[in-house]
Amino acid sequence: MPYAAITYRVKPGHEDEIADIFANFRRVSTPTLRGADGEESGRLLGTAVFIQDEIMVRVIHYEGELADVSRHMGGQQGVHSLEAKLAPYLAEKRDTTTAEGFDRYFSNATMRCISQLSVDTHPARS
Repeated sequence: MPYAAITYRVKPGHEDEIADIFANFRRVSTPTLRGADGEESGRLLGTAVFIQDEIMVRVIHYEGELADVSRHMGGQQGVHSLEAKLAPYLAEKRDTTTAEGFDRYFSNATMRCISQLSVDTHPARS
């Protein structure tokens, strides 16, 4: 089950205000992901957000395809509300008001994964 990390460049000194925004985040309507064909394709398993100075990272744990995660999140009103509240604290302006704009940002801000380890990939012990 893969993870993805999405970066945000934020204005330093606003960590508490940003934490308050995420404390009131309205979760997505369902964890079920759907492909471009509308068929069920995976699930959101969890998310976490980390911040330090001018860097914020959202980590997403999911089953399925990352493109389906982006499509799902881009269609959620709670995500768009959160993005609007974050806008004053972002160091770089971006357009996430539409599902397409959100998808573009999501794709560009996804960090390159260089390692993912889990208990499932751990060598069996004798």
